[in-house]
Amino acid sequence: MLSKRVIPCLDVRNGRLTKGIKFEGNVDIGDPVETAKKYYEEGADEIVFYDITASHEARGIFLDVVEKVASQIFIPFSVGGGINTVDDMRDVLLAGAEKVSVNSGAVKNPDIISEGAARFGAQCVVLGMDVKRVDVSDEIPSGFEIVIHGGRKYMGLDAVEWAKTGEALGAGEICLNSIDADGVKTGYDIELTRIISEAVTIPVIASGGAGSPQHMVEAVTKGRASAALIASIVHYGDYTIPQLKQYMKDEGVQIRSIW
Repeated sequence: MLSKRVIPCLDVRNGRLTKGIKFEGNVDIGDPVETAKKYYEEGADEIVFYDITASHEARGIFLDVVEKVASQIFIPFSVGGGINTVDDMRDVLLAGAEKVSVNSGAVKNPDIISEGAARFGAQCVVLGMDVKRVDVSDEIPSGFEIVIHGGRKYMGLDAVEWAKTGEALGAGEICLNSIDADGVKTGYDIELTRIISEAVTIPVIASGGAGSPQHMVEAVTKGRASAALIASIVHYGDYTIPQLKQYMKDEGVQIRSIW
């Protein structure tokens, strides 16, 4: 059995760490470089970095911030936001990331997944999925729809089908974010996490809603996720990463070593 991962997420806007609820009301909460270093030193398994307004503002990612974060951590580092071409992916990898997360850009141009996987390897390509619950319909039979541009644009694309397509095109991993649960701290969307995890064979990272270590346990057991993404519960000091890992271990979850 593979160990489950604990992955802090840094949402960055204008070069600063930010956090909102359901993709709205974002507030400045600190320096992403200092925060990434802290989480690395506490024993995070990976770090995820999102430039959350790059796609909506139709600009490239803040590579200088990526470079600064990469210089401070020595664990896998995934970066997303405003990545629309293979050259964008290359720039992020050269700035120090190990993985590139494609989200809005992949929905608009799915070939970026296969082209990126062919050039850099599937292990470098993460399919980011922002998902909203909607009414079940012929178009959205799962009741989960893909939304892009930071939760602003509904695409009429079923999340389960898009996950399968992403895997077929060569994505090595999926980072699955529930917009409905984001920042609310009442738990991950376990139903969404489970159906996506069961629909594909690549690892799925559960994202959106963690408010307690028990929520993380549920994501990797009931939801069958390979990893739990966290933000608010560590950003605001509710828990430290060692505390979260110890709880998961005590609950019988196989995790990577606690520092």
